[in-house]
Amino acid sequence: MNLRGIVAVSGRPGLFKLVGQNKVGYILESLDAQKAKIVANITNTKLASLEDITVYGEEEEIKLADIFAEIAAKGSTPDLKGDLRPFFLEVAPGHDQEKVYASDMKKIITWYNLLKDLPLFTEEAPETPAPAAEAKLAEEKTADKKVKATGAKAAASAKATTKTSAPAKKANMTSKKGV
Repeated sequence: MNLRGIVAVSGRPGLFKLVGQNKVGYILESLDAQKAKIVANITNTKLASLEDITVYGEEEEIKLADIFAEIAAKGSTPDLKGDLRPFFLEVAPGHDQEKVYASDMKKIITWYNLLKDLPLFTEEAPETPAPAAEAKLAEEKTADKKVKATGAKAAASAKATTKTSAPAKKANMTSKKGV
């Protein structure tokens, strides 16, 4: 199950796919039928990646992906208006019953119902690249930076020889009344 790039946004219902980022915030696309795109402001919006969400456990925390896998194996979800505790004891055995509230269970089951029909629900999570591949990528990046840096220095020295250096003009910041 690939939950990478799927986020929950504080103050907004539903789940979103992280499309990109600009200087104002994150560009998100809703996973419902409308496929609405929104920009979530960086300063006042909290994003929680489903890949990183865990549920309180008695001994150790339980990953959300593991709970989704158990719900998928079970096959059906209960009615959200009924008591969810017995169902949740089956799909997440060992969860802390005092810290996991009914609203948390309802939210997890709602998220499952949103995700179960998407293609990313059936695909495997991407593996992290091997250390050798990471080292090779790092070497390529540093080589690219060195080439760019030497090219930028050459361009700067060419500009310096053709131009005389003059002090920059300061902007006049005084304001006149009535203008």
